[in-house]
Amino acid sequence: MAFTPPKESYSGKVFPVEAGTGDGAVSLGGENVLPFHAFEGEIPNKPLVAYEIQDVPPADWPDEVKSQYEGVSDDPVKWAKHCIDELGAKAIALRLVGTHPDGANRSADDASKTVKDVLDAINVPLIIMGSNHAEKDSEVLVKASETAKDKNCIIGKAQEANYKTIAAAAMANNHKLIAMSELDINLSKQLNILITQMGFDNARIITDPMSSALGYGLEYTYSVMERIRLAALTQNDTTMQPPMMADVGMYVWKIKETQAPESDLPDWGSLKERGIAWEAVTASSLLLAGAELLVMRHPEAVKTVNSFVEELS
Repeated sequence: MAFTPPKESYSGKVFPVEAGTGDGAVSLGGENVLPFHAFEGEIPNKPLVAYEIQDVPPADWPDEVKSQYEGVSDDPVKWAKHCIDELGAKAIALRLVGTHPDGANRSADDASKTVKDVLDAINVPLIIMGSNHAEKDSEVLVKASETAKDKNCIIGKAQEANYKTIAAAAMANNHKLIAMSELDINLSKQLNILITQMGFDNARIITDPMSSALGYGLEYTYSVMERIRLAALTQNDTTMQPPMMADVGMYVWKIKETQAPESDLPDWGSLKERGIAWEAVTASSLLLAGAELLVMRHPEAVKTVNSFVEELS
């Protein structure tokens, strides 16, 4: 007797979101079932993995990751082209970390030029992120949005402290918007509501509930993402139906387990393998929780996650 898996039906659906233009445009979201449950419904788009690059050389990245981009990380254009031509990147996530007031404190005009140069050099979607300094990001991301007008980029992150300015700029210049809250489903819903009350189409939002690394609160992140996705599908809650983003690399590659040398902790095994596995396991877990967009750093971790997606698809 053949086994027939039990099937659930859902009243809601995740909004499909397209980023980029022309032949390089990519769609994410659009499913009406839980992650990878294609036997129950429709999953028109696979999760999208974006390679992270920065506007300044990544001085605070561990050597294992920095070494993967040796010779290109001093120039965002070379870095982006390397990720596309050599690593097969389907999207680039440009983090304008050099604009942070406590760092290089690059101006909005400097950031805008970087955005233009990268956009001119690539044919895949560009995710443009600030330095996570709410006040400075308001200035930087407005300028970046104007420079990238009509390129259908993903702009962020809009937070409670600056969402009005960034959302208005994204809306005026035809971009998608990342809405980030701090690991709380109610805060996430509230921020999405506030943004849509400005007239921003909630089908152009990407929700970032905030990520965490394996061993550093991953279970809590997972539960928040899972609750958001269940609200979207089972309750048909339109404020919870935007695709979700997991900013994996920045959280994984700053923890002790991905940086502690083997000489100090020999029982932990190979530092290289440990770091790659940590990023891949974190990313894969958040895919299962419902994330449709990942931002990652190490090419081997990306390769592992892409293989994971192919196998489950």
